[in-house]
Amino acid sequence: MAHNVITTVVKNDLCIGCGVCATICPDQILDMRFNHFSEYNPIEDRVCEKEYGLCLKVCPFADGNDNEGSIGKALFGGIPQICHLPETGYYLESYVGYAPDTRERASSGGMATWLLSTLLKKGIVDYVIAVIPNDDPDQLFKFAILTDPESVLNSSRSAYYPVELSGILREVRNKPGKCAIIGVPCFIKAIRLATQKNKKLKERIHVTVGLVCGQQKNKQYTTYLSALSDVIGPLEKVYYRGKSPDRPASNYNFYCKNEHGKEGTITFQEGMGEAWLNRWFTINACNYCDDIFSECADITFMDAWLPEYWSDPRGTNFILVRTPHLQQMLEEAEVLKKISIKKIPVNEIIRSQIDVINMKRSFLAVRLFYFFIGRKLIIHKRILPNMMVNPLQVIRQKLIINMQNKSKIAFIECNYDDTFDIKKFKEIFKKDIITLNRLDTMIRVSRNPKGIIKKIWNRIRG
Repeated sequence: MAHNVITTVVKNDLCIGCGVCATICPDQILDMRFNHFSEYNPIEDRVCEKEYGLCLKVCPFADGNDNEGSIGKALFGGIPQICHLPETGYYLESYVGYAPDTRERASSGGMATWLLSTLLKKGIVDYVIAVIPNDDPDQLFKFAILTDPESVLNSSRSAYYPVELSGILREVRNKPGKCAIIGVPCFIKAIRLATQKNKKLKERIHVTVGLVCGQQKNKQYTTYLSALSDVIGPLEKVYYRGKSPDRPASNYNFYCKNEHGKEGTITFQEGMGEAWLNRWFTINACNYCDDIFSECADITFMDAWLPEYWSDPRGTNFILVRTPHLQQMLEEAEVLKKISIKKIPVNEIIRSQIDVINMKRSFLAVRLFYFFIGRKLIIHKRILPNMMVNPLQVIRQKLIINMQNKSKIAFIECNYDDTFDIKKFKEIFKKDIITLNRLDTMIRVSRNPKGIIKKIWNRIRG
């Protein structure tokens, strides 16, 4: 059997769909297509005969490649005054703030949009690679090359939708100049691995901008949210992170419009959250990621998920910067009042992402343990397999993964004649949700049994 990205990664359901393998293949025999769960996977256009092995060497989930820690050390470890923590990787400084000119149009505080547009304005890069809306209803978003600040502003909203890099990175290889690219942790890692193997990519990718990512969704997620919004049929427009002055930033809304002009919207608390938190339609590779803060990126942006910030409906960013020239850009812009930022203890940033940290570190150890048992395939992560956590959490993690897998199959069962049966889908998960709620109650009691008993007693006494 050939030893390549398809036989080793795709067939073990570890492909994240980044498309970097298709870019780097010397014979260009790989093409990115949607699988039956609407997730990008590489396929072979013809039989691979030479087996260079480069497709595996740039895969962020292929075993044996440099991990995020070793890549980060090579990139940033020699920078004077650099700091390092296991959760964040390397960083020079941590900030909180927003960009007034881009905040309203962005999903959060507008800082990533501001940086990318400023890199263009200053001539530090010649073009930016970012995700933009696409006119194709079968592929609502795509990576694109942006050459002016206004186009960067138009790309500022988050997209929880599968995209891939193969076509755009092929363009980068043939397009002179320096570029900046923004992406989630696994995509940035794949890009860093690719720059180790391809001289042109290394020369042209000048700035990498990372985003904190808890999980990536397939196309089914968007169809599900549109059905919740009572919009059926091919979609023309989608926004995942709408803001409202009447709601905190944490209760953002999904908006969609189909090809017939019908519009719909639903907030995180009205139904988005159930699908997101229970990992419905999440790509399986996300279960085996241990990078929270995009450790391979020159700078990382994230939502400021702490109560003192999420109450502001306009959105606020936390920032981890890893290179001196980007730190200097931030601090000069603050002096000139182009942005509003201040330094913040890195522990506050860690606290803001504690749920993602638990998922990608503590609970990853449990998932790895069962992954080994179930498939007898070893994945070497920086977190070792372990089931020595709260037994209730072990049960909870198994239930979440079961729901994650079930959601993709249930979607197909409930989707027919261009209509998604939302009631049937919800009924399939009714017992799982009841079990999950009971588990969560038991976990809360196990953490603070005296406090829970006291609250119950006080209620009984009136």
